[in-house]
Amino acid sequence: MTDEPERTDADGPDDADGTEPTDGKESTFLVTHVESGSAVLKDVHDGQVHTLSSNPGLEADDAVEATVAPDPPMEVTYRVIEVAERRPLSIEESEEPPTVHERELAAETPTGELAREPRAGEGEVHVLTPPESDTESAVADVIEDREATLSRAARLGVNRVEIRSEPGVVSVRYMP
Repeated sequence: MTDEPERTDADGPDDADGTEPTDGKESTFLVTHVESGSAVLKDVHDGQVHTLSSNPGLEADDAVEATVAPDPPMEVTYRVIEVAERRPLSIEESEEPPTVHERELAAETPTGELAREPRAGEGEVHVLTPPESDTESAVADVIEDREATLSRAARLGVNRVEIRSEPGVVSVRYMP
């Protein structure tokens, strides 16, 4: 028993902010896993994972601007209500060295730290400054942490991640 009066549907909306609950969640998702009959989406903004009860033609590593809603009655799985945009994402390691500007950023950044800077146009450049002996390991970490790297690309609205390196400098370029 509580001190609050019992509410009825006539009392108004269920949400504390005074708005009606919505049927779906609109966000940017990374497709992390697919099967013929289902797919798994990760919201790149809040990290929530949504298992779809069917696969509407999505591929792993796609970024999807979509609206999803829980499947009734148990609301354990989700369905895609609308796909506003779908784009494939990729990660590649380039043979090219970091640019002069990226090297300058690295020179200003203490060893073991990260510098972030917007790219001209769209995207960002992240410059990591590992100890020279750990450069290859740092590149491998970025590539192997595929979900985090591609989630960041999806959040930034870009399609491609390019990694360039030389001893002591790793640039991760998030590009259209």
